[in-house]
Amino acid sequence: MAIAQELFGTLTAIIRLRARYVPVPPLLIRRFSLWSTKKDPDLESALSRNKRWIVNSRLKNIILRCPNQVASINFLQKKFKTLDLQGKALNWLKKYPCCFHVYLEDDEYYCRLTKPMMTLVEEEELVKDTQEPVLADRLAKLLMMSVNQRLNVVKLNEFKRSFGFTDDYVIRILPKYSDVFRLVNYSGRKSSMEIELLSWKPELAVSAVEAAAKKCGSEPSFSCSLPSTWTKPWERFIEFNASPYISPYQNFGDLVEGSKESEKRSVGLVHELLSLTLWKKLSIVKLSHFKREFGLPEKLNALVIKHPGIFYVSNKYQVHTVLLREGYNGSELIHKDPLVVVKDKFGELMQQGLYEYNHRRYLANLEKKREKGIESVKPVVRKKDRIHNGDDVDELENHRERLGGLFDPEERKRFYQILFSDTH
Repeated sequence: MAIAQELFGTLTAIIRLRARYVPVPPLLIRRFSLWSTKKDPDLESALSRNKRWIVNSRLKNIILRCPNQVASINFLQKKFKTLDLQGKALNWLKKYPCCFHVYLEDDEYYCRLTKPMMTLVEEEELVKDTQEPVLADRLAKLLMMSVNQRLNVVKLNEFKRSFGFTDDYVIRILPKYSDVFRLVNYSGRKSSMEIELLSWKPELAVSAVEAAAKKCGSEPSFSCSLPSTWTKPWERFIEFNASPYISPYQNFGDLVEGSKESEKRSVGLVHELLSLTLWKKLSIVKLSHFKREFGLPEKLNALVIKHPGIFYVSNKYQVHTVLLREGYNGSELIHKDPLVVVKDKFGELMQQGLYEYNHRRYLANLEKKREKGIESVKPVVRKKDRIHNGDDVDELENHRERLGGLFDPEERKRFYQILFSDTH
């Protein structure tokens, strides 16, 4: 009995000792998938952002601000860090000979924009000038939809590119329309500067839904762009669309929060905001910053997800974006703003220069191979575009007789179509 007790005690001690060294199992962390609508390949393509174009557009603006619109390569090299790029600026700029002219002077490299690029810059400025009345009306419509007919300048700057506003829109538009807008600051803080609407314009208080209905001679209502096979979403859409449309320009003070009428008004407001943008899309995160100003619900993401027939929600690049379905035919915008047309031309010029660069590289490599006695060369196609290395050879380096890249119509459409993100 004593032996059994002693053996039991020994085993207990061993178990306790081992327990001290048994590693604690790691906590199981559930990875929640980002909320989005069922994937639509065409709209996902439309939402694709081209990093190369964003970088080159910023480089263009940097060069334009330099004395005589000429920048040294050393100066641009320092700016590369702010553009989230690594490698040599010289190698990067040489990839786009149609956009940037690089030359050597006094043992130092300089860069200026090419004549075709400057022509497009002038065209863009001309479009901005002619579009001023349109932009003024667009700004007025935004203020008319806001709760107090005022919007914070700092917040509005987050959306300025989405709505086509220039960097200097405050000093460009407001002084010319002093009877419509004014700058106010009721708190005294610099970050509290606001643009206030002085006069209500009834002719502008017509939403895109109401304008489309008037053209067709029907009652204003939303349109659904879902396939007929999506039976349940269609049923929910028909039920939602059965109630009267509520204009986003209408006073909503009497609407009960959380009611069907309040939801109808919120959907109409998001629809109208997207209709006013250049690319019919907005970042949901940035849009949520205006919940108070536009009287939007707290759960804005749930609102747009609930109506997949009207809105398409994507988490591409882990950036939540809401897109207006009716604004697109496949992956292409149905109605292009004049500014979008100019930006498409920028993209075409950039792609042309990139092709020329890669074609020269290919011919040079081919000549080296022939000198070494290698008769046939298999073209190399890189699957990944390593954007962060300026020394990398682009994936468009293909055989000149092989269709693809610039020669592929579909590829060109995708490239020219969506060039910017909300942050550009």
